[in-house]
Amino acid sequence: MGSGERLLFMNRGAIAEIDLSSISNNLRVVRNLSNNRPVIAVVKADAYGHGAVEVSRRLVSEGVEYLAVAFTEEAKELRGAGINAPIMVLFDPDTDDIFQYNLIPVIWDKRAAVLLSREGERRNIRVKVHIKVDTGMGRLGITGDAAKDILEIANMKGLTIDGIMSHFSEVDPSDVSFARQQICKFDSLKNELSKTGLSVNLFHIANSAAVMILPESHFDAVRPGLMLYGYSPVQKSEVRSQKSEKKTEPIPAMTVKTKILTIRRLPANTPISYGRTFVTKRDSIVGVIPVGYADGYFRAFSNNAEVIVKDMIVPVIGRVCMDITMIDLTGVEHVAEGDEVIVMGRRGNISIDASALALQAETSPYEILTSLGSRATRVYK
Repeated sequence: MGSGERLLFMNRGAIAEIDLSSISNNLRVVRNLSNNRPVIAVVKADAYGHGAVEVSRRLVSEGVEYLAVAFTEEAKELRGAGINAPIMVLFDPDTDDIFQYNLIPVIWDKRAAVLLSREGERRNIRVKVHIKVDTGMGRLGITGDAAKDILEIANMKGLTIDGIMSHFSEVDPSDVSFARQQICKFDSLKNELSKTGLSVNLFHIANSAAVMILPESHFDAVRPGLMLYGYSPVQKSEVRSQKSEKKTEPIPAMTVKTKILTIRRLPANTPISYGRTFVTKRDSIVGVIPVGYADGYFRAFSNNAEVIVKDMIVPVIGRVCMDITMIDLTGVEHVAEGDEVIVMGRRGNISIDASALALQAETSPYEILTSLGSRATRVYK
């Protein structure tokens, strides 16, 4: 090996740096916008790729009232990490796990309520439940005469109705008419149940977008997901005004980085990667980075995305491969193998965030975060 040569030893894929102080900031934004209503923090899908255990620990330390996961396996991981906060399970009322790990199931039909009631009665325990009603999502939830079914569930032994919830189909700032129809249905249900004397702790429907632009949807609690991780589902100009001292914009918590694996100096008319979809038009400096679609960096980014190298935006060239991606470093001064590459994040005034990548891949920030975050090696600061 010559004196000018070196070998770079790298982990597979990228490093995802998770800034927990941004998570704390984003929770404060939620509280400011919702006038300090209780927060049900959605940490499903490994906290949208940010790591459910560490994120939940931070949220609990900041006083969040509830955590919400999709399935009991996710809740068991949090309990195994010593997290004792109330945990709501959105889609998986596994009876044994609910009781063993002291979880709060969301139920959407009387059949599940009967099973939980019988088990609660057998154990001489009243389990808290949240009941989901369908106001227009068409996915899960009680339909028809929801008040009648809820009152029947309320009379079942072994159950305590802690909350009633619904889910928005969409909260589009350009047309919130359907969202307002859902709010109206939910509010009517609340009023109808109130007249019966049924006492329910929390009515909740507000997701991140509704937290930001539909204060009438906040009811007794809010249920943010995406904005806890630093992304707004709506444009900044559409967020309802706040006092100047209150921040209304979340801060992205995840930065995804890698390093240049090798640098190649190639002449004009050299094809790059599979299918020759990119051919150099000049003598070029091409960098190879150890991130590919197996690491959550989509093939849709082929010839269609940028990364940050030394305070410069540089394009992805050629098709994204399973394990590696090529970038055009021509014009970047003093670049070397091992230099840092920001795949998603900020350097100075330059930013590539999940929303921008989502536009390029014709998907959503949710998919970008869960794909890159779940497959990267995570570090916390």
